[in-house]
Amino acid sequence: MTEHKRVDPRAIRSKKMLKNAVFSLLADNVEVSQLTVQKIANRAELNRATFYLHYEDINDLLRQIAHEIFDDLSMKVEPLLQMKSNNEQEQLVTFLNYFYEYRKVFAVLIEHKGFKKHLTNLLKSTVNKRRNMRNIDSTKEVVSVDIIAASLLGIIMWWIKDGNQYSAEYIAGQITLMYKRRYL
Repeated sequence: MTEHKRVDPRAIRSKKMLKNAVFSLLADNVEVSQLTVQKIANRAELNRATFYLHYEDINDLLRQIAHEIFDDLSMKVEPLLQMKSNNEQEQLVTFLNYFYEYRKVFAVLIEHKGFKKHLTNLLKSTVNKRRNMRNIDSTKEVVSVDIIAASLLGIIMWWIKDGNQYSAEYIAGQITLMYKRRYL
């Protein structure tokens, strides 16, 4: 007989409150170096003991947030790759909207080498899958996947840090123009 481990709804709620507190603090332009367990607990209206019940430290909390973001992003990317849409810009807008929604968190996490590398690998994988679906022969003269991923990452990071006055639709249009739908 298998034992089912029941997840306490209070633990789920507490973790969500702590993560939302981090998002809220970052939205107030608090630097990640200024985050403290006390600030996070106060914003979540929980005590420090509750924080330590779920996380070792702030880095552990940020690491778990990053993993959840990548899981969510991967779940959003996969259906986009499967879509047989004539409007590829619409697919790109959906992808970019996810980055925009979590722009404050991405702006902080991108400074961590592991996060940046993981995001670059996700972009490279996405470009490769799109090329395979579109039967683009990588032996022909096409831009390297590494170059495309690096430029996409650069564009996305510029947009969420300094260019957020532009809509996802505008950025998608610029990316599409830049690559002329030949390389992505």
